[in-house]
Amino acid sequence: MNGDDETAQVMTSLGARLRALRRARGLTLAQLSAATGVSVSTLSRLESGQREPALRHLLPLARAHRLPLDELVGSRTGDPRVHPRPFTRHGQTWIPLTRNPNDGLHAYKQILPAPPTPRTDRTPRPEQGSHEGHEWLYVLSGRLLLALGDHDLIIAAGETAEFDTRVPHGLANAGDRPVEWLALYGAQGERMHIRVRPAAG
Repeated sequence: MNGDDETAQVMTSLGARLRALRRARGLTLAQLSAATGVSVSTLSRLESGQREPALRHLLPLARAHRLPLDELVGSRTGDPRVHPRPFTRHGQTWIPLTRNPNDGLHAYKQILPAPPTPRTDRTPRPEQGSHEGHEWLYVLSGRLLLALGDHDLIIAAGETAEFDTRVPHGLANAGDRPVEWLALYGAQGERMHIRVRPAAG
């Protein structure tokens, strides 16, 4: 594939990618416009592929979505490796951070949009499932509800959780804005091992 073909391919997929990222965060075009300074009409045309983006559009969008510019456009100059694309499952947006999701530990950034109404004691618990493996979570922003067996745990930004995925579990947004977290998952039950260098004595 030559440079022109690669550029055309990136531009073709960028509009859908921008729309998916905005919706994953639960933002309207007007809200994203206020955050970036890019007009609503320009954002709409970028998402529909009717306008080719310029750097003055992409930089504020990358900042708003907290992504490196090359990750925002889905292209890494000079890197021939394939980078997995975000996908949506059960209302969550998953952004793969590892290149081989079939072996060993693999990582995702996950995003749940803000719920339409605030959670209450009467809100049903998230649906639970179980499977082989082990999972480690780190919440980047927002508040995440982890329904683990019979327990409901609220994990706030900067907090972590680690659990055996054979225990029934489910996740939900426990706040009033999108929640984002990093997830490390080992299909064969690998646990996280955090090693630190001993302090010099």
